Formats: sequence, C-alpha cells, structure tokens
Amino acid sequence: MNHYTLLTCEQRYQIKALLKMGHTQTDIVKVLEVHKSTIGRELLRKRGNRGYRPKQAHQKALERCQQKSKTAIIAKT
Repeated sequence: MNHYTLLTCEQRYQIKALLKMGHTQTDIVKVLEVHKSTIGRELLRKRGNRGYRPKQAHQKALERCQQKSKTAIIAKT
C-alpha cells in the first residue's frame, strides 16, 4: 500500500492564492513541493461551480478520510 501525506489547510489556501494570481498547476507543484498528481486530484475532486474553495476542499478531504477509515474497519471484520 502506498503512503502519502494529505495536503494541509494552509496548502489549500496557497493553492487558491496561486490560482487567483494565474499560476499553472506546474507552478503550484514547485511552490508546494508535492507531486503533480496531488495537485491535479485536488483540483479535480474539489472544484465546484464557484471554483476552488479551500475551506470546503479541506472539509471534503476530512470527510473522505473518515469514510475510508470506516470502510477499512468494516472490511477487516
């Protein structure tokens, strides 16, 4: 199983600021020093009708993490 670190709330606000300034995903990857697929997935999964919203993105990530934990516990029993 691959292990990875989740984006922090601060990193999500940095993403929003960099997007607002017109930076590309490649620029964001260099600034945050994360894998390019991390940023791609973040923007794909957590972009709504009103664009990327870091507070809501962080909440969705926490909910997704909790759902995975519950599924893993159920699967082991």
